[in-house]
Amino acid sequence: MAIAKGDRIPEATVFVMGEGGPESVKTTDFFAGKKVVLFAIPGAFTPTCQAQHIPSYVNNADALKAKGVDEVVCMAVNDPFVLQAQAAATDAEGKLTFLSDGNAEFTRALGLELDGSGIGLGTRAQRFAMIVNDGVVEEIFVEPDPSKMTVSSAENVLQHL
Repeated sequence: MAIAKGDRIPEATVFVMGEGGPESVKTTDFFAGKKVVLFAIPGAFTPTCQAQHIPSYVNNADALKAKGVDEVVCMAVNDPFVLQAQAAATDAEGKLTFLSDGNAEFTRALGLELDGSGIGLGTRAQRFAMIVNDGVVEEIFVEPDPSKMTVSSAENVLQHL
């Protein structure tokens, strides 16, 4: 069953890129005490993610923060090194935080996994966005078609803040 509005973020281990390399962080700690917009992409450097989804958040990061968001986070079932390269390639450094769920532990705990094995991607995250306040999901937007970006866009999230 997928996570829903009003649910608490499940505990899982994800990774962020620190100065000395990948650093593990518990999701319950990461989301505690702040308002976060979390959006997930099925894969770094994939067409919709690269050309539309990440840029929508890069371009709207200041507007999201002006509405009380403490952190804008992009998550993918990719390793932290790939996500660091993705941040650089999309001018997202300093605007977005990239969470690596390389083992899909968090994605599975959310119930939002996507079977991309038919095109060689394995298990990935569905394309979604959520507003999380102190570890509780206030809003969630899951794309009906992961190849498209509509409800999970930064523009849609802004309308719900």
